[in-house]
Amino acid sequence: MNKKGFIFDLDGVIVDTAKYHFLAWKKLANDLGIDFTEHQNEQLKGVSRVKSLEKILDWGGISLSDEAFQYQMNKKNTDYLSCIETMKENEILVDVPKVLTFLKKEQQPIALGSASKNARKILKKVALYESFDSIVDGTNVSKAKPDPEVFLIAAKDLDMEPNECIVFEDSIAGVQAANKADMISIGIGDQEVLNEANFVFKDFSEVSIEFLKQLINKQ
Repeated sequence: MNKKGFIFDLDGVIVDTAKYHFLAWKKLANDLGIDFTEHQNEQLKGVSRVKSLEKILDWGGISLSDEAFQYQMNKKNTDYLSCIETMKENEILVDVPKVLTFLKKEQQPIALGSASKNARKILKKVALYESFDSIVDGTNVSKAKPDPEVFLIAAKDLDMEPNECIVFEDSIAGVQAANKADMISIGIGDQEVLNEANFVFKDFSEVSIEFLKQLINKQ
């Protein structure tokens, strides 16, 4: 039986936690008297919490002491965590269970490769924790995408060579990381944004079982 390693990003691929990040950053920015738009929020996707706060302060022309900076970062995380506490299975993005169920049935190794430090908690909340053979998250990696570290660790965990792995990503940094790792990159989202991916689909409703079979059998 042919085996490939299937690696999924979390935010924007399996669940949409981006809206919760947006709400938490918006609250923080507004509390500091800074306007914060969805367009600005797009620029924070795949960016670390420290860098995100630096960008927001820069947009608002505000500087904070190290202590105040740390306080705001913690506050943002607390607000975000209180949002994800309420997550349920209905927040799984369209047809993700279809894909995971098929891969499980075909005994294909499946990993999560996410920068989120809350990945395990979120997967438990939406009852998908058991679907993954390996979970590599923000607690396991030191380098952010587009560095391929997260995906290379996941491949090793799955006992697969990088060139036998397939990555599902919604950010350009994630696609670049997959490409650098010599993996097949599949963008989930906007074709124009994710144009460096090997394949792009709007969402998993466009990913057919036939396509997955072709990936598994690709030599």
